[in-house]
Amino acid sequence: MRLPRQTTRRKLRIIPLIAATYFMVSGGPYGIEDILGGAGFAKAIVILLLLPFLWSLPTTLMIGELASAIPAEGGFYVWVRRGLGPFWGYQEGWLSLAASVFDMAIYPTIFVEYLGRFDPALTAGVRGYLWSLLVVVVCCAWNLRGAPAVGEGTVGLFVLLLAPFVVFIGIGLWHGLRMHGAIAWGHAGAGASLSTAVLVAMWNYMGWDNASTVAQEVEEPQKNYPRAMLASAMLVALTYILPLAAVAAAGISVANFSTGSWADAARMLGGPLLGIAVVAGGAINGFGMFNALMMSYTRLPVAMAEDGMLPRMLTRRNRRGVPMVSVALCGLAWALALNLKFERLISIDLVLYGASLVLEFAALVMLRLREPELERPFRAGNLAFAIALGVGPTALIGYALYAARSEELGRFPALGFALVVALLGPVFYWLTSRLRERRPALATGD
Repeated sequence: MRLPRQTTRRKLRIIPLIAATYFMVSGGPYGIEDILGGAGFAKAIVILLLLPFLWSLPTTLMIGELASAIPAEGGFYVWVRRGLGPFWGYQEGWLSLAASVFDMAIYPTIFVEYLGRFDPALTAGVRGYLWSLLVVVVCCAWNLRGAPAVGEGTVGLFVLLLAPFVVFIGIGLWHGLRMHGAIAWGHAGAGASLSTAVLVAMWNYMGWDNASTVAQEVEEPQKNYPRAMLASAMLVALTYILPLAAVAAAGISVANFSTGSWADAARMLGGPLLGIAVVAGGAINGFGMFNALMMSYTRLPVAMAEDGMLPRMLTRRNRRGVPMVSVALCGLAWALALNLKFERLISIDLVLYGASLVLEFAALVMLRLREPELERPFRAGNLAFAIALGVGPTALIGYALYAARSEELGRFPALGFALVVALLGPVFYWLTSRLRERRPALATGD
């Protein structure tokens, strides 16, 4: 059993934890525009209303129980290892780190895309890559200051990002009430698909477990994790649904609404200043998500290294307790992935993340069976309810696999590529186990 370290260092409080979780999952309405193209206003809002109950709420309840019962650094990796054994714990870590390669390359790209809206010359040619690289470097430096510094800074980013949308929502709804215009609720963009809308919505609602990896750096994790999960889930749903409702009420055509169109809609409703503010929010979205997720992912290799699954050098920390080697190596890996064009391959991210999420739900049930006396400050219902929690997310993951069956990475099927990546996990586990078996013999000279 991994016991929390005793420390007097400053810890992450409830409000910064909520803000950090919000950025790990959402980072604002940016990224949901394509849901309109596939579904139209009415269906898009229904999808965004239903998915929190089928996808987000079960996940947040599961995380609330496990994070309060086992508030260990490494979070979901530790839960799966404890509930299902070392092999599945390693697969959990591998799937999450592999997914991060596809996931983390997206956010510096978002930052650069919105920065280019101020002046295309700023991001032309190699400058775009240099700006992306700068995001990685700045976030590494910020993360080396510790989880409290990241969380507290994220509160400020949260306010800056959402302030323009508060104005946007107010103007859009007022415009709708004043003009009483007809809303084309059922009209979707040409050539779009409903399945694409569902996949994009799932991607925009995933990542709740990421906050669990910094449990030892959170103040009163047994009490604060369940509260943070539920509060952030409500915030994410509201900040997706209300802006779409405002766009619908204002009578903006869905045919002209796609990725990056929040700025255009803001200029139409509130003039150039509101448009500029929304563009700035897009840059904050990319930076803030990368920064918060870096805090999460870099704790995972440390927990695995402490279990002998990765080199011990990854456990080295600076004076603030930050795993500096893990931060540096993860930052380097993500910097090398910046030029990979994976940002549209949501299915790969969903497959890898979805597989790891299913393991977490399995760990929830197995820990109920194997450790019924484990103290659970927050309990997600009885055993039957805990089993039922995983049904909705698992069904949605199955749907995502089916919907993405024809997507390709170059000439290679995207799902086949994701399967190869996932199957490398057992191979690396076997190699790691063999190396661990040889170490005692090497140490004694046998």
